[in-house]
Amino acid sequence: MSTKKSTNNLELLRHSTAHVLAAAVLEMFPEAKFGIGPAIENGFYYDFELPRTLIPEDLPLLEEKMKEIIKANYPFEKQEISIKNAREHFEKLGQKYKVELIADLEAKGEKNVSVYKSDSFVDLCSGPHIDSTGEINPEAFALTKISGAYWKSDEKREQLQRIYGVVFAQKKELKEYKIGQEEAIKRDHRKLGKELDLFCFSDLVGPGLPLFTPKGTIIIDELKKAVESICRKYGFEKVSAPSLAKIELFEISGHAKKFGDELFHVTSEKKHDFVLKPVQCPHHTQIYASKTRSYRDLPIRYMESDKQYRAEKTGEVGGLSRVYAITVEDGHSFCRVDQVKDEVVNMVKIIKDFYSALGLWGNHRVCLSVRDYDHPEKYIGDQKDWDTCEKMLQEVSDEMNLSAEKQEGEAALYGPKLDFMFKDATGREIQIPTVQLDFATAKKFKLYYINEKGEKISPVMVHRAILGSYERFMVLLIEHFAGAFPLWLSPVQVTIIPVSEKFSQYAKEVENKLLEKNIRVETNDKGESLGKRISETEKQKVPYILVVGEREMNEKSVNVRTRAVKEQQTLSVYEFIEKVEKEIVEKS
Repeated sequence: MSTKKSTNNLELLRHSTAHVLAAAVLEMFPEAKFGIGPAIENGFYYDFELPRTLIPEDLPLLEEKMKEIIKANYPFEKQEISIKNAREHFEKLGQKYKVELIADLEAKGEKNVSVYKSDSFVDLCSGPHIDSTGEINPEAFALTKISGAYWKSDEKREQLQRIYGVVFAQKKELKEYKIGQEEAIKRDHRKLGKELDLFCFSDLVGPGLPLFTPKGTIIIDELKKAVESICRKYGFEKVSAPSLAKIELFEISGHAKKFGDELFHVTSEKKHDFVLKPVQCPHHTQIYASKTRSYRDLPIRYMESDKQYRAEKTGEVGGLSRVYAITVEDGHSFCRVDQVKDEVVNMVKIIKDFYSALGLWGNHRVCLSVRDYDHPEKYIGDQKDWDTCEKMLQEVSDEMNLSAEKQEGEAALYGPKLDFMFKDATGREIQIPTVQLDFATAKKFKLYYINEKGEKISPVMVHRAILGSYERFMVLLIEHFAGAFPLWLSPVQVTIIPVSEKFSQYAKEVENKLLEKNIRVETNDKGESLGKRISETEKQKVPYILVVGEREMNEKSVNVRTRAVKEQQTLSVYEFIEKVEKEIVEKS
């Protein structure tokens, strides 16, 4: 098999394998209508309209057909043809979705399109591709699942069948991927969330609106306390704003246009007309605007953890990853230009402190998200301000050794940003913390401070999110720790198990002593065997199990079983409390 350099380009490899999938589908279903087939992380997908619904047993059959195409080593041949010829070709084949895509390109002013041919299969595609099908390792790809997908992501359009696949350069990479997927299934936050009783959903409340149980709420509260404690050290103060606002607020900020049909509108028979807030920064501008500010007052730093609402597409809502009601940990600094760099540095320090407490710092990379320089009309604000912002963030990256990778076109609507990408235990990368500079919003709301000359000057806004939304962060935590949370985050930190009913009273005495020290504890004195009660508690991933019997009662001690270590030790109640308190404070 060829080992050409192009094979190492995973983007080309994935996209080319999607074409091989489409050719295999055409062999199995000559009536198939083709949608699109892009490369995605780890692999690819292709959307089809088919004469019947696919079943999982179809995937191995398609894989075999793909291997035959790979073995034949058909070259990928590119042709540039006119829009007219392309339309006629795909109309003749009855490929209505390709004809629609061609019409879209024509509407944009395109005169020609490119098509790729491999053997008898021809597809509309801008490319590029690898040289031939034989460059795909037949032992390093797999079709993974089937799902539904609306054409052009429009719920009013046809629903197609989407086939997903993965492809790698080497067989061992596919094997590692499959092992990771098996682990991911075990760690799925929806599965563990139910088993550990952390959150639930209700048809009466509605999809995309999670309800957090007492245990889940404890985790969220502990996260809030941790992040707010760190932020206070850097001068942030809590504020609180309503979930409703007049649409004008978001029209001024630009979010009404940005979110469009994702806004939830709230009306009443008393002629109230509001929207639920999709973001919090416009509200914070109005707190700043409530009185005159001097240059001596700056920086002014606000933080808030509150609900935001976005009308996501129904088909995209699922678990805690995509919801309608998002609890966002948000913060904004209003500062002078000469204070911006220090603000960004402090925010990076907050991110480092918080993620270090979870053992995640170091397992990350940083992106410097800047403008799409070819399309400045996509952003608000002056170009000069953008130049200044991007330069400042690059300097922070250099000075703090962040090694930020520049990502063109990934900036926010109002300014460039530093995005922190963390990997969980399964190797999946998630972007959560962000620091964003904004020279535009303050000007839009006509915010100002009085400088030393008595002049009105617009402040700079620095947006920051440390853990993003609590819902999405819970996904990271549950799946990273597989439900075995650090002691300081565990909903139940200690479970006491009396050997028999005879020692229940002593178990209660120990429980009360732990409660006095704000240690989260419960006693399992159900009428079941000792072994079964220990097994049940271990499944709940409680960090410490204390077994108490006659010896412990007489010695005022506890037999300690640690989640991570099977060895047992006997400690006095006082020694155990001291040990646990130290671990909680140190977040070890």
